[in-house]
Amino acid sequence: MLHLWGRLSSINVRKVVLCAQVLGIELPRTDAGMAFGVVDTPAYLANNPNGLVPLLQDGDFRLWESNAIVRYLCAREGRLYPQDLRQRFDAERWMDWQQTTLNPATGPGFKQWIRTPEAQRDARVIEKSVAATEPLFALLDRHLSRQAFMAGDTVGMADIPIACEVHRWWGLPQTRPTWPHLERWYAGWLALPASRGVLDLPLS
Repeated sequence: MLHLWGRLSSINVRKVVLCAQVLGIELPRTDAGMAFGVVDTPAYLANNPNGLVPLLQDGDFRLWESNAIVRYLCAREGRLYPQDLRQRFDAERWMDWQQTTLNPATGPGFKQWIRTPEAQRDARVIEKSVAATEPLFALLDRHLSRQAFMAGDTVGMADIPIACEVHRWWGLPQTRPTWPHLERWYAGWLALPASRGVLDLPLS
């Protein structure tokens, strides 16, 4: 009964698809957003008044907001969703941090490099994005020097949105510092069969 609306070029859709593949659940998907349209139709807006992707359908239940969908799928399947209250909210805060702190830092640079024609790119926007992003990845590197995954010793729901952020930032045609612990963590993701079709896609 599960169905997802959204294009894979969206980082927020990639989060949900990666989550489903890690969980091993089938998640049919309909392209929506940008060139695919759909999101501005009355039928779609009735289910997601924001007119954004992704949108998840589970029977007669509709859910939007990518990190909420990741949490829902993990809780629904009883995997990657911590039962211990403190562990759960440790994971929750990293997911919120990805959405409220890391994503706003990386987004402008991504949009300039990938979504803006070369003749129209603003180098100042890219520089500002890099200056905001690199300290955040350094923070992640320090965090992952102390533990194997974002919220403990095993992969969990908090790792999924961070992995999609790393995929997007590291796919940009620019140099970056060395972050050995973050690189170790991300190499582990790339080695997972579940990452295929998500973390190996070119940016668009």
